[in-house]
Amino acid sequence: MSATTAQPGPPARSGAATAIGWALTIGLNVLAPILTYDALTAQGWSEFGALLASGAWPVLDTVVHLLWHRKLDEFAVVTILFLVLTAVVSLVGTHSTRALLVKDSAVTGLFGVLCLATLLAPRPLMFYFGRRFSTDGTPESHAWWNGLWRFEGFRTVMRRMTIVWGLAYLAEAAARVVLSYLLSVGAMVVVNPVLIYGTLGLLVLWTVRTARRSRAEGAARAAAAGAAPDA
Repeated sequence: MSATTAQPGPPARSGAATAIGWALTIGLNVLAPILTYDALTAQGWSEFGALLASGAWPVLDTVVHLLWHRKLDEFAVVTILFLVLTAVVSLVGTHSTRALLVKDSAVTGLFGVLCLATLLAPRPLMFYFGRRFSTDGTPESHAWWNGLWRFEGFRTVMRRMTIVWGLAYLAEAAARVVLSYLLSVGAMVVVNPVLIYGTLGLLVLWTVRTARRSRAEGAARAAAAGAAPDA
């Protein structure tokens, strides 16, 4: 497939379905765990117990997605995998607050390793994450997204995004491990979420801007190719 071939536009999407999907994903994977953790620790729960309990919300998101679309996608599989991994890592070893901070860093570091490892697979991890957040979950939108893989430019962008996410999370994990030993636990409780959500926010911003720029460049190449015969 020529790199100058115009990529097809997405099918018509259900605005309500897309909005509900985004609300559930953000609410159950970001907001609910934070609120639950804060509420339980305020009531006297241990940080260890509150962390495990707050992990129930992403599981619920996966269950809702499964019941809604009647299909377990790759994003859900990765989510379940890391919830299990987080629980296992939290259970082993000592249960001190500092150790828990280091264990959290290990989990995000393993996510970075997973991103880079999927570069050896037929399709990298960001392809599946992109499909989760760029479609409304219908078979038509999934077919459109899967069809984009035949374009060289699309494949290059997906691999580039996967490399950047993987390296960024390896760096984030390393920084948090070092800071966990350099700073006091009280200071790290403040710094930890800043690093976690700051890294995520910067990556999302970069990803959105990269996707928009790539679409614009693809459209420009297609327009130039179409104008060449006339010239």
